[in-house]
Amino acid sequence: MKKSVLALIVLSSSLALAACGSSDEASQDAMADTVEMPADDAMAGTPEPVAVETAAPVDATAPAAAAGDAAAVVNQTAEDAGTAAEQAAADAEAAANAAAAAAQ
Repeated sequence: MKKSVLALIVLSSSLALAACGSSDEASQDAMADTVEMPADDAMAGTPEPVAVETAAPVDATAPAAAAGDAAAVVNQTAEDAGTAAEQAAADAEAAANAAAAAAQ
């Protein structure tokens, strides 16, 4: 039974695939239909990008100070994330304990 169903599926699939192509000549090469176009053609009508400078000029000592400030911000952000994770774990533990108590 399984083999006959499998044979039927294979036969119907092959007929469906054969019906998808259309050609008047059997010797004609099959070519895929596509809607893609080269990138240059796709970008032909778009305007050129405009660069806008929004940053104020800084002196040569500013990068070192900015790097120190950035490190402080990253450390504070990491500490905040750690605190939030500890609080979430505590909340989850409390909820699990409450569910276990309610189940008893």
